[in-house]
Amino acid sequence: MDMKADKRVNDEPAHAVASGRSSPLYQRAFDILARQIKSGKIPADTSLQESHVAAQFGISRAPARQALALLEQHGLVAKRARRGYRILGGDAGKTRPEGEISAPLSPIHLTNRVSWEQIYGEVEGEIVARIAFGRWRVNEAEMARYYNVSRTVARDVVGRLQQRGIVEKSERSHWYAPALTPEHIGEFYELRWVLEPLALVKAASYIPPEELAHMRDRLHAAIASPGSVDGVVLDGLEEDLHVKLLQYCGNRALIQSITLHQSLLAAHSFLYRWTGRLFESEPFLPEHLDVVEKLRAGAVPEAAQSLQKHLQISLNRAIARVDDVTAQFHPDELSYLELI
Repeated sequence: MDMKADKRVNDEPAHAVASGRSSPLYQRAFDILARQIKSGKIPADTSLQESHVAAQFGISRAPARQALALLEQHGLVAKRARRGYRILGGDAGKTRPEGEISAPLSPIHLTNRVSWEQIYGEVEGEIVARIAFGRWRVNEAEMARYYNVSRTVARDVVGRLQQRGIVEKSERSHWYAPALTPEHIGEFYELRWVLEPLALVKAASYIPPEELAHMRDRLHAAIASPGSVDGVVLDGLEEDLHVKLLQYCGNRALIQSITLHQSLLAAHSFLYRWTGRLFESEPFLPEHLDVVEKLRAGAVPEAAQSLQKHLQISLNRAIARVDDVTAQFHPDELSYLELI
């Protein structure tokens, strides 16, 4: 990529600017691609591949993969039989050769307000993909060398991982990612079924009715066509209930406490993509729908009780997914992660 030709982009959503936070790289890549597809700037039948999107935006393949998955969720692209995605929207009168991004697009470099975001998503993904296999020491200095960034950037990444509850500091001041043992998963879930229903009660009166309606429709669609529901869709449906709705709670301390114990959601993002289908139809779908329908009916205490029950019965399913992935996969070596 010719860096001199880069166009600097910082078109953050209003809510991100107001809060002083920068949107994730994958979200910004998705926003730009979605606008270009809808306007026809990227013609219909153009082929998009993970590597091309990463090069286009000057980002790693992890956020590029997430951006493409979001485009698929929104019905703007479809997976090709072999690899990559095909544009469904835009100007149907124009086509591009397979494997090319539309020629009129100039390289776009997604700037970050904080540089740790450039590698955070990839680091989190690498760690989460391994914690099912054991406990890992995280070497901050080696991380900086591996990604060719400063120690300060690596330190900021580790700090964010700590906020997410993905890494902890040992008595000897070493950073490590705890293993997803049944005991550890049980501790997380016990905290979740205490904290999340409380946050839901506080959030209920602030949740826009249209957001609940959208969640209901997505759940109905997933229940009606279980064979077409993949890991990306399941991951998004989990985030709808356990992240998006709870953010309306307004109690920052409570949300921070919940977020600290939601590293399991990051793990689920990996597990849903890589484990086999454990159930013909995912059992959490009607459980989520029950919570949403009770919220729409104004039965907030009953919705909170349903959420608590859902989390309690989800514990064994989470353990089963970890067992499934450890039986099928073996992690590759990575210089900044050491199994301990």
